[in-house]
Amino acid sequence: MAENSERFTAVIADDHAIVRRSLAAILAEIGTVDLVAEAENGLETIALVKEHRPDLLLLDAAMPLARGVQVYGEARRWSPDTKVAVVTGFTSTGVLADWLAADVDGLFLKSADPAEMKQGFTEILAGGKFVAQEVADKLAAEPEREELTAREREVLALIAAGHQNVAIGDKLFISPKTVEKHRASLMAKLGVNSVSALLVHALKEGLLDEHTQL
Repeated sequence: MAENSERFTAVIADDHAIVRRSLAAILAEIGTVDLVAEAENGLETIALVKEHRPDLLLLDAAMPLARGVQVYGEARRWSPDTKVAVVTGFTSTGVLADWLAADVDGLFLKSADPAEMKQGFTEILAGGKFVAQEVADKLAAEPEREELTAREREVLALIAAGHQNVAIGDKLFISPKTVEKHRASLMAKLGVNSVSALLVHALKEGLLDEHTQL
């Protein structure tokens, strides 16, 4: 890339300024990337991707106003040629596996070495994909977890919002008894035995937005 002086544009999306500054410094070291915008929440990120259609989006997995998965979907919709590298603080193998299944172009933990990030971003801009070594090691060492169904995820979100079985049943047009079965299934799949433990574990696993008020 340096030989033909091809230049690229990038948008950084993270709700922490110190992370944005660190990522900007790594992009600057590449030498061929122009940082055109920064976003501190999900809705702002979507708007900036639509406006700039950058070559690279560095995306936090969880921000205010719109979750990373929602932002990712909208970025793909409005700027399909944009390469998306997720830089996340979540270390759960479930979250990491979900991002890989979503076919992101790169996946890094925020604890990754800056040199590895620089290498990864460069390879992604060149048309490749990159999974940080720490991510690969975590996925290789952890047995695959049993996936939650779409309905279980809906029930989980409503439990986190403070709704009881009857209210959840009314919202989802199912019986309270069916809601209770979903609760039991959620606890079994996530290996917990109380609602409070269920919510804490689900937040850690990235099944709930980190900004959810428990």
